[in-house]
This record gives sequence, C-alpha cells and structure tokens, in this order.
Amino acid sequence: MNKGFQLTKKQERVLNFIRRRIGERHPPTIREIGEELGFKSTGTVRDYLNALIRKGLVRRMNSKSRGIELTERASFNKIPIIGTIMAGSPNLAYEEIQGYVDVDDLYLGRFSFDDVFALRVKGDSMVDAGILEGDIAIIKKRPDAQNNDIVAALLDNNEVTLKRLRSKSGKHHLEAANVNYPPIFEEFKVIGKLLTVVRKY
Repeated sequence: MNKGFQLTKKQERVLNFIRRRIGERHPPTIREIGEELGFKSTGTVRDYLNALIRKGLVRRMNSKSRGIELTERASFNKIPIIGTIMAGSPNLAYEEIQGYVDVDDLYLGRFSFDDVFALRVKGDSMVDAGILEGDIAIIKKRPDAQNNDIVAALLDNNEVTLKRLRSKSGKHHLEAANVNYPPIFEEFKVIGKLLTVVRKY
C-alpha cells in the first residue's frame, strides 16, 4: 500500500470519528473533534486535519463550520483495491491503491472499514469456482479459515495467491479450482478469506 496512506494511531482515531459523524450525516466541527478525542487545543485538531489533508483523506471547506469532507480515498463506503492477486502461479499482491469498490453494491452487511480489502484477480487457476481473470476479489482480513474456504494466502517467498484451503489429517494445503494447476504444499499463511467477487461488464 502507498506509504503516504499509512496513519498514526491518533490520526486514525481522528479519521474514524470523522467517518462516523459523516455517516450520521452530521460532519463534526473542529471543537467537537477535540472534545471527542481529548485534545485541549483546537490548534492540535487543525494539525491532525492538515496531516489527513496532506495524505489526501479529507478536505475542508473553510467557509463552513461543518465543512470537513472525506475524499474518495477515505470514504467509509468504499473498499480500496490494493493490488493484484494471482489465481495462477503465485505473485506479489500488495501494490499501491488502484481504485475503489463501492460497498453499496455488495450487500455484505456491516463490517469494519479496516477489516476488508480488494484485490484484482490475475490468472485462471480458480475458473471452476467461477473466479475469472479481471474479477475483483473482496477479502475479509483474518488469520484462519475453514476447510474448503477460498483464501488469500501468503507464501514463504512473500508472494500471495488465491486458492481453496484444504485440510487432510490435520495438515493444510492450497488447491486450485482448475485441474491444470497442482496443489501447493509449501509453507503459507492465511491473510484473508474471500467474501465475494465483483465482475464489471
């Protein structure tokens, strides 16, 4: 992910409060942000807002007391597409943000903005599961999964792949949904579970 997008814990708290209040259709004032987060000085709040502005996450309309807005990059109802995931031979997944998926079209229910990300599928190893090259895979961040779940897995060489998790005699391996690809028995770590796939026509 683009390093410019990474936030300190306090910056993230400020951003999440702004997201929540905008979600309630009542953008916060500088004073309200200070009161919520325990900042004694409005100057401190302005410093945090300026940091978020520099990172391209919020913008301010100076003529309005409730003139704080989220940019598309920080919108609470958009999932960032952070790169490409191989559904073929494994490859590095994490790159700079490539776009966004609007969650209003996904019907996923409630989840934390910070717990979900999207990856663009490359390759044909999951075609028998209905996952095609160019699809957008919506991934729920989690370190574990159940047998037969489709997961994003981090391999020993820091490459990421989209495969079905298989368990046999207490041992796990990754399996393609295409007979032309062999199972993967090397060491791996589950980094997320597939929630759904978005396909643009």
